[in-house]
Amino acid sequence: MKNFRKIALAIALAVVVTPMLNAQKIKGSDTVLPLSQKEAEAYGKKGGKVTVTGGGSGVGIAALIDGTTDIAQASRKMKFSERQKLQSAGKQAKEVVVAYDALAVVINPSNKVSQLTRQQLEDIFTGKITNWKQVGGDDMKIVVYSRETSSGTYEFFKENILKNKNYMSSVLSMPATGAIIQSIKQTKGAIGYVGLAYLNSEVKAVKVSFDGKNFVAPSVAAAKNKTYPVVRPLLYYYEVKDAKKVKPYIDFVLSPEGQKIVEQVGYISVK
Repeated sequence: MKNFRKIALAIALAVVVTPMLNAQKIKGSDTVLPLSQKEAEAYGKKGGKVTVTGGGSGVGIAALIDGTTDIAQASRKMKFSERQKLQSAGKQAKEVVVAYDALAVVINPSNKVSQLTRQQLEDIFTGKITNWKQVGGDDMKIVVYSRETSSGTYEFFKENILKNKNYMSSVLSMPATGAIIQSIKQTKGAIGYVGLAYLNSEVKAVKVSFDGKNFVAPSVAAAKNKTYPVVRPLLYYYEVKDAKKVKPYIDFVLSPEGQKIVEQVGYISVK
């Protein structure tokens, strides 16, 4: 009877302790946030424990460097300077692509403009074009919204759409993607950019062209067949020495079940 009690106690402890072995923190990209939240929820039903917070790709990577998160979620590649900081801290990061995103340019639904070229977007976001009538719209001031500088989406948009030119000085920086959606919904002349999973009826996604001829709307299908020109990987970074701790969760995200969640959230699966 004594032995039976010991065995029962050991089993009970195992049930309590096992999930905690996989307990981990994820921090960073606002774009990846809704995906990580759904993945963590599904993983939790299998006994794992994951906490997820946003703040931007730069915030997540900084947290990985200083050891306050196990996984940094990012919507851009890690910068050379960030890798140098990791190295200086005696750490080495592993990069994993968990999904792909078609970055959408969004405007107020009442705006009659339906398509823009990359050059027009560059001119709008750098302040050369300031009125919607300059791109076929109504005589209305363009109000430009952007993510803040710690955001990977901010960096990606600057690199790929603005060709590394600076945003206009009067750009309105938002701390989160949800704030951009809200602002554009409430402002007739507004324009901004969001991850594909954030698209809803409160904003209108414009068709984008890099060649000035073929205009394509952001969608999972257009991203998969590579006709939409603004597609990027969504990433997890973790410290190599923590592989054993984080791998069960990452393996789940990359599994058929995890990749199904990617598509349910509104992003593009890696498989």
